[in-house]
Amino acid sequence: MADAPPLPHDRGHELWTMEEGASRKLTASIDRWVGAMVGDDGIDMPLSGDGPSVEATVFARQDGLVVGCAVVDYLLQIWAPSVRVSWFAGDGKRVSSGDEIAMFSGTSEDVLAVERIALNALGQLSGIATETKRWSSIAPKQIACTRKTIWGLLDKWAVHMGGGLTHRLSKDDAVMIKENDLASMHDHLETHAERLVTYLQDVDPNEVGAFLEVETRTEKEALMAAMIWSQRRSEPDVPRLVIMLDNFSPEQCKTVNEQMEDQGIREHVVLEASGGIVFAELKSWHECGLDVVSTSAVNRGVAPLDMSMLVKGL
Repeated sequence: MADAPPLPHDRGHELWTMEEGASRKLTASIDRWVGAMVGDDGIDMPLSGDGPSVEATVFARQDGLVVGCAVVDYLLQIWAPSVRVSWFAGDGKRVSSGDEIAMFSGTSEDVLAVERIALNALGQLSGIATETKRWSSIAPKQIACTRKTIWGLLDKWAVHMGGGLTHRLSKDDAVMIKENDLASMHDHLETHAERLVTYLQDVDPNEVGAFLEVETRTEKEALMAAMIWSQRRSEPDVPRLVIMLDNFSPEQCKTVNEQMEDQGIREHVVLEASGGIVFAELKSWHECGLDVVSTSAVNRGVAPLDMSMLVKGL
């Protein structure tokens, strides 16, 4: 929907902007994950190793997007201050196989001590960004990751850098109401539909964070939620409701979209599909009238971007 308002799922600016780089929120996440990485590698204090000075080049062994430079910068600043890095391809830059990404310089002991940690971070995050770019090239401004992450906000950042939508940054960033939530809030009601209606009639739109999202499992539930919310939007300053079409097919999503348009309620909601999304069928999802396609496939189980480090002279 090219003329639709901005999607509330686009939260990447809270992690990174081209002008400012990493936000405090992202830097705090980098600190936590880098601390775990160096701890697992047996490093418990900043490195000050001996040995001759060396230079080592990191280069790409396949095409992709580079993400993770900010993580490596933080790693060196805190844990290996004697090691310097010069970037030839910074965060968000596309590289081809054989391209140089960075040059590390420092004592041989310290450079080799951080080699694997740096390559792991760069490879993992670059792999996510590259895969996200592959998906978003078919469905631009439509692909969102979920909270099914490996490295938390770092995954979200890499998705953002690859052109995807971050969705919620944390559980409390926005409110998503699923079947278990409704059951715990309205256990006196018998059906999911009854609980959904009651919730949407009672919820305060000013207390849901960045957006409110509800999970629906049938076309009837989705239409019912949209109808109720269209009435709520007669109140001042009530934003659109995000309706998740859970495990719907592209054909079912198209039907829901068309029925909402026929009833004049489509403008009041953001339609998101989740569950069973596969890359081979992405074009169908993109063309069925959805605003958002959310999947963990862009960040979970993704192969790292292949890259290596070679010490000069070897």
